[in-house]
Amino acid sequence: MAQDSLVSSSVKTSAGLRVRWVFVALLVVGGIVNYLDRATLSVANTTISGEFGLSSTEMGLLLAAFSWPYAVANLPAGYLVDRFGPKKMYAWAAGLWSLMTMVTAAAGSFGFLYAARVALGVAESPFFTASLKVNERWFGKEERALPISVVNTGSQIANAIAPPLLTSLLIAFGWRGMFLAVGVLGIFVMLVWLRVYRDPGLREQALIRGEEIAEEVKGGAPKAGWGALFGQRNTWFMILGAFGIFYTVWVYLTWLPSYLETSRGFSLAETGWLASLPYLCGIAGVLTGGVLSGRLIRRGLPTVTARKVPIVGGAVLAAVAVLPVAYVESTPLAVALLSLGYFAAQVPMGCLWTLASDLAAPHQVASLGAIQNFGGFLGAALAPIVTGAILDATGNSYTLVFLVGGVLLLVGGASYLFFVRDTQAEGPRA
Repeated sequence: MAQDSLVSSSVKTSAGLRVRWVFVALLVVGGIVNYLDRATLSVANTTISGEFGLSSTEMGLLLAAFSWPYAVANLPAGYLVDRFGPKKMYAWAAGLWSLMTMVTAAAGSFGFLYAARVALGVAESPFFTASLKVNERWFGKEERALPISVVNTGSQIANAIAPPLLTSLLIAFGWRGMFLAVGVLGIFVMLVWLRVYRDPGLREQALIRGEEIAEEVKGGAPKAGWGALFGQRNTWFMILGAFGIFYTVWVYLTWLPSYLETSRGFSLAETGWLASLPYLCGIAGVLTGGVLSGRLIRRGLPTVTARKVPIVGGAVLAAVAVLPVAYVESTPLAVALLSLGYFAAQVPMGCLWTLASDLAAPHQVASLGAIQNFGGFLGAALAPIVTGAILDATGNSYTLVFLVGGVLLLVGGASYLFFVRDTQAEGPRA
């Protein structure tokens, strides 16, 4: 009788785990809104620069105003997510970034715009670390690659729909109306998250992470502090690797619409639809990385190796696609190469976050993920500034822009391939 009751309880708990995919779906929606907020300025690039009389270098500084504070704020954000949990931190973040987007609509000067983008960068910093924490709490180690990749498709869906959607809003209501509409959407997402999300109960935790919990209890080692992560070689090469990969991704995110307008001669309306093609390919890229990593684990590859294969392979393929764009005259071929390059550059994304959860102790998962993301967004912050400076120095030539991006992709891939190791296999948690 007691055994029947226990079996029945386990079945109910197993069925209850289906709710974790509802949370994944909410995170995807959150990622879409998160990246729509970031894309507003890129889509309004030429409109705002014309209204405020800004040069390419000044627009580069403005486009990077989000990334610098976002990169730095990731460091405390990871610690805070580990400390206070994903429900509170995600809700606070979504509320603040939506408010900042709406405030931007009132900007009347370069300084106001710059300050609003800085505040947006700080407010958005907990999102991906909170998502990583949700996945770490609701999925076992061998299950995480797919849900984390699915969550990362949110950013790519947003990148794909942002050019046509935001361009339509911009044409219909002006750039200020576009910012207000996206901010209101974020407030709605925050309210739904507060209403729906919960952490797993004890029975659910045992079902999800039974063997991992047993290993942690058996190990009984004292918990290392946040600063100890910077004493580990993996941390520094994850920072360098993410820097190289994110740099090129953010060249796409901040300058692709402008490239299509100024170098390929498309109108603003045409650019909105055309720029979405690489981003649609990016959705497939993120999912490909997660599925490939899961299959490699099921075929017996060590977990960390199964993460590194899509990370390194994606970075190298992206470099091979991006480097020739500088010398291609055919517009269809250039768009095809850019689409392939963005697809490949997105293959590593979900696996980067999963790798952090594989290498870190449970109480440092969000912290290590955030530190890696900090490195990535140092590259993201430099990308629009360096690109703007190159364009001003070369008379709007994108040749050097693509060469720099391709080389940094190779640097990123090499960093993960040669220097990031499975140190857990050598330590007490192995």
